[in-house]
Amino acid sequence: MRNKLSKHPLLRTLIELRGNPRACVYTEPMWGLSMNLCLPYASVFMLALGMNDVEVGIITSIYLFSQMIFAFLSGAIVDKMGRRKSTMVFDILSWSLPCLIWASSQGFWFFVVAALFNGMMKIPTVSWDCLLVEDAPKDKITHIYSWITIASNLSALFAPIASVLVARLTLVPAIRILYINAFIIMTAKSLILYKFSTETAVGKIRREETCGKSWGEMLSGYKTALGKIVTSRGTIFAIVISILVEIVAMLGMTFWQIIASRRIGVPDTLLPIFPMAKSMLSIILFFTIIAHINQNKLKWPLYGGFLSSIVACVLLISINNTGVWGYIMLSLSLVFEALGGAVLYMLRESLVAIHVDPAERSGIMALLQTTVMLVSVPFGYIGGVLSDISRILPFVLSIGLLLIGILVTSLFYRTSKS
Repeated sequence: MRNKLSKHPLLRTLIELRGNPRACVYTEPMWGLSMNLCLPYASVFMLALGMNDVEVGIITSIYLFSQMIFAFLSGAIVDKMGRRKSTMVFDILSWSLPCLIWASSQGFWFFVVAALFNGMMKIPTVSWDCLLVEDAPKDKITHIYSWITIASNLSALFAPIASVLVARLTLVPAIRILYINAFIIMTAKSLILYKFSTETAVGKIRREETCGKSWGEMLSGYKTALGKIVTSRGTIFAIVISILVEIVAMLGMTFWQIIASRRIGVPDTLLPIFPMAKSMLSIILFFTIIAHINQNKLKWPLYGGFLSSIVACVLLISINNTGVWGYIMLSLSLVFEALGGAVLYMLRESLVAIHVDPAERSGIMALLQTTVMLVSVPFGYIGGVLSDISRILPFVLSIGLLLIGILVTSLFYRTSKS
């Protein structure tokens, strides 16, 4: 049995990881012990403090706008500071600091300030991604991203903590405690990763090349990265898929809690149980189905991810109450959402890693993230307006976007052998 497990492709990758990929993957479960305990309650926490659906949508759009600005600046900052240092500094500014603001929040403007700081997370998104893959074996990219998703889903094991806190303390004080916990663990994660990582080979070269350059000169260097993007059909496809997956994920993260709590009637104490179950399902799916996806043949997995996510949305908007049948439907929805979300997240990250020119990774990643955020910004407000009209409409919008994903995938692979 032990010998069989050691031959499993995912487990073998985990054991064989060294250097920066190992440091990144091994510290990632700390994300699940911190932010992922808060996220199932984020939107209802806002509602509990007196905000409405539209204001929740506005906060989401402000967050996306902040991400867009810092995504554009990220390539220059990451090259100038280095992958390792910028990951530590901006993880603390974009996650640890907002956690303190959320923990003491009294209403709308607190969330606005927190959203503006939280948008800085696009800088460590680029730097951390470079730290993860630039020195990693290229044939292990999909397995490495699979482990990243598995690690983030390990929060499922600790979700009952949130339920117990909410049951005993009520929603608002419980979530304040969870945000303080997130501040402590996210700060520790940043410092541990910094200690056990080193600057990447490409990062050292880019830091030397940018030494003495002004910020204006560095930003003008995006012209080269832009040229690499527009001449690469694969990179353009990766960007389109990233945009669609990002918007659907944002709508789901923001409005799933609202539709479950306010339309279906799931009690606040049970809200984290469903994401917990989804996370556990995702982990099982990675070891059974997703681990065997061929990195060179991604067309059918993409189709499967989009279709599974569509089924999840259709089932979710069909539920009207929390009777036995309602909970069965909600559970089935989460099964399909877990499969679709896990596949699409892993493939989105893998497509970018596979098609992006390594020499211009930071610049291309900065422009990619900027483009994704630029297109996504209006959808937070749009989702809020739709949810205010009917709690099912944000998910109807998601279905439309997922159908576009199927169409785009079909067009891309029509002339591709992959």
